[in-house]
Amino acid sequence: MKSLSIKSLQEEFVNDYYMYIPLTIILNSCIGSIAAMTILAQGTGIISGIELTLCVSLCMGYNAALLAGSNKKIAFWLLAVSLVANLLLILITLL
Repeated sequence: MKSLSIKSLQEEFVNDYYMYIPLTIILNSCIGSIAAMTILAQGTGIISGIELTLCVSLCMGYNAALLAGSNKKIAFWLLAVSLVANLLLILITLL
């Protein structure tokens, strides 16, 4: 049985990089759009604007890193940060 450590996930991402590109773009975009929807559902304000800017910047940063052909390890960490941050934004806005 494989362990679910960050190192093993990163190695799998690097080894199967071209398989994960479309999957992670769809996953990251869906999570990001859900986060944006929950942020905007609470109304507009300065805090909502900052949260929305963070959400969109992280999603676009990962997509831009893939399009620019950046290092595979950097792309993995951008994906991880983007997913964790957007999931936290969803939890924060729903609570």
